[in-house]
Amino acid sequence: MIGLPASRTPTMGAVKPGAAMIEAAQLSVDYGVGEVLSDVDLSIADGDLVGIVGPSGSGKSTLLKALLGTVAPSTGTVVRRSGLTVGLVPQVEQIDWSFPVTVAECVGMARARGWRTPWIRRAERVEIREVLERLGLEGLGHRHIRDLSGGQQQRVFLARALFTKAEVIFLDEPTSGLDVRTRHDVLHLLDELNQQGLTIVLTTHDLNGIAAHLPKIVCLNTRIIGAGSPDEVLVPDVLERTYGSPMHILEHGGMRVVVDAPLGVVRDAGEATA
Repeated sequence: MIGLPASRTPTMGAVKPGAAMIEAAQLSVDYGVGEVLSDVDLSIADGDLVGIVGPSGSGKSTLLKALLGTVAPSTGTVVRRSGLTVGLVPQVEQIDWSFPVTVAECVGMARARGWRTPWIRRAERVEIREVLERLGLEGLGHRHIRDLSGGQQQRVFLARALFTKAEVIFLDEPTSGLDVRTRHDVLHLLDELNQQGLTIVLTTHDLNGIAAHLPKIVCLNTRIIGAGSPDEVLVPDVLERTYGSPMHILEHGGMRVVVDAPLGVVRDAGEATA
């Protein structure tokens, strides 16, 4: 997290050249039924690969939307580098996979078009083919999106974001509903894209399968509880304040593994706070 000058006026603007790509300061969002986000300070820099974790209803998706600019702050500021291009990969459950469109058409539709040229141009078809090949989807351009596996569907929406020349890609629960092998494939793909210079911000509920492998984690529960490397953040105090329940940390193969505390520990903790 970072400390920034106080400002209680909702602001969307542009970050000065050379500064962070996106900067949120004292960001709060209120949908009218109480704050979903409160006093969030977060900086997204070039080349970041950041995972936002927290329980259901903690504000993860809202934070993504606020950083994207699709949700306005109630108070605080969100500023973005001038001319910054961003892409969003939504949760797969939010997509109508029966929509009559092929993989190539789905990718091509991501780019805004004027009324004079509403169709996909020949040069763009070459770009689409190159993006699909980059993501391991070569030969699937003419296939209907419903006929893809879960991992392939996720890659199609990554392709959409890359086709728009996005400098930052936001992913909302990118491994939700995927099996273990496909989760690993998606994680390795994101790491590869990040190594190639793409900035990535994602939300996840998977502490061990995804978050523990990321270089930076943000623990969120309305406000930021902790931010840093897995070694700094995946610790009992931060996790208990994030999830509201005791958790244990084990070491396995040089990595931290988060496990639920035994029922007796949870019960004792609840009685101690009663």
